[in-house]
Amino acid sequence: MLKKILLATVLATGSSMAMADRDVGCGIGSEVWAGQRGLLPKLLAGTTNHIFFNQLFGITFGTLGCSQGGTVTAQVVTFTNENAESLARDMAVGQGESLNVLAELMRIKAEDKARFFALSKENFTTIYSAENQNSLQVLASLQAVMAQDDILKAYV
Repeated sequence: MLKKILLATVLATGSSMAMADRDVGCGIGSEVWAGQRGLLPKLLAGTTNHIFFNQLFGITFGTLGCSQGGTVTAQVVTFTNENAESLARDMAVGQGESLNVLAELMRIKAEDKARFFALSKENFTTIYSAENQNSLQVLASLQAVMAQDDILKAYV
């Protein structure tokens, strides 16, 4: 019976992999087994993605390797979580090391950084509103503000 379940899992994962361009899609499994080649890592990644049902979360928030051309990646979320206080201080004044690192992680070009810094300062109360209780909400607000800017919307 266990062999039948394992076979069904492998076949289900294999069929979803056949539809993927270069890998098994995005999710925690894809992040854990990133860069590894061969059938076994792909099966493990696909199975992990399926078991933990995290692709919906990843696609929604642009994390877990699911950034569809956007700037919010697992690295950006992790950095924002770990540097929440210093990042908030830097955004409030429109400059600082944490804000510069965030701009780098979001791949904001050097010529657009001053605009990004000014935008974060001007919209600090919107980005860090009372409704934004965690890093994902702060990043979502930041992206919403950036989407309204003619130049910075290219980074959203």
